Amino acid sequence: MTLTGFACARAIPVPANSGNNQKDGVFSMSKEALVYSGKSKDVFQINEGTYEGKYRFVFTDRATGYIEGGKPVFDPGYDVVVGDIPGKGAVACKFATYFFRLLKEQGIPSHYIDTVSDNAMIVEPATPISMPEEAPQYAGSAPLLNLEWTWRNNATGSFWRRYPFVKPGKNLHTVVEAWTKGDSDILITYEALEAAGVMTRQEIDYVDTLVRDIATVVSDEFTSKGLHVIDGKFELGRLKGGDGKIVLIDEISPDVLRVCDGYKADDQGDCTVAGDCIETKYADDKRTIRGANQLTAAELEKIFLS
Repeated sequence: MTLTGFACARAIPVPANSGNNQKDGVFSMSKEALVYSGKSKDVFQINEGTYEGKYRFVFTDRATGYIEGGKPVFDPGYDVVVGDIPGKGAVACKFATYFFRLLKEQGIPSHYIDTVSDNAMIVEPATPISMPEEAPQYAGSAPLLNLEWTWRNNATGSFWRRYPFVKPGKNLHTVVEAWTKGDSDILITYEALEAAGVMTRQEIDYVDTLVRDIATVVSDEFTSKGLHVIDGKFELGRLKGGDGKIVLIDEISPDVLRVCDGYKADDQGDCTVAGDCIETKYADDKRTIRGANQLTAAELEKIFLS
């Protein structure tokens, strides 16, 4: 079993600007406003042209992971940017385009509108599911800026680190989890989301089904290529205007998926070759887990997009 991520690359400085490509003059960098700069994308509001009022997503070459032996190890399951992988943004954009269009064919809603360059797409404005702090007068209060949902077909990553009594590669039957997103992601229960007033129970049930539907489409597509999705994470948001429908936002790319090549399941769906692939370590009260071999983004591009 081989976990999909990005092969190790030299850490290089993050460029001050990126994604200046245009298509048919529908937008101009001088008429855009930076809305958000994240770990892998920059988001601009378009203020003129065909897509006025929409957002432009620019997929950057920034990559997350961790430092081992003084060198970056790129892993989408981690949340700290440790360097750049040249060309990663263009590959991520191609993947996101591929899957947004596939989901549209399946009638699954997202914010996607169009792809306008190698590393940029146009999307509907949406508000990430969030909540302002209720009592800012109390020291330490903070808003909920965003949520993300993980779905797990098999036990690895933070799931195994939290629950090390579970066998790596165990079939989890698409467990869905909600997380607060920030400098340090925190697991939050559905009951806590409802009790805090972040979402209604009806919204939570809808979102749980939506994430499972997306996970099924994505997993089936990888299966058709002879690959197996281990886990993934999605972001959801409420479309601005109208009834605030909750839809898939952000992206579907190698940044948010772990995929294995060579997965073999037993009668319970547990991975039978995990012992030959998955490596775990425990030192200084810290657990790590990763696949022995990792596919590069370029290899995934060849499989999916050639």
